[in-house]
Amino acid sequence: MYAIVNIAGQQFKVAKDQEIFVHQLDAQEGTKVSFDEVLLIDKDGDVRVGKPTVSAAKVEATVLGHQKGDKVIVFKKKRRKGYKVKNGHRQSFTKIKIDGIVG
Repeated sequence: MYAIVNIAGQQFKVAKDQEIFVHQLDAQEGTKVSFDEVLLIDKDGDVRVGKPTVSAAKVEATVLGHQKGDKVIVFKKKRRKGYKVKNGHRQSFTKIKIDGIVG
């Protein structure tokens, strides 16, 4: 059984006991969260597609922790002008574990 769910603006294919990284959620470590925007559910070959979401379906998860991703270097340069700018960015992520799919 799996579901396609919209979490923080991104779509993920999730299954029970799967651990994934999503964009940072406003939840404390160890708390339970649920996501209502389920776009598709596959239950042993029985596929239900939402229009746009599957009614009365949700994905329940537990927040495992917050982390930062790898550093991404942003480098800008204009040749022969002496213009160089170097910036870095680290995206914040939340690690969640899928507890179950209801629906």
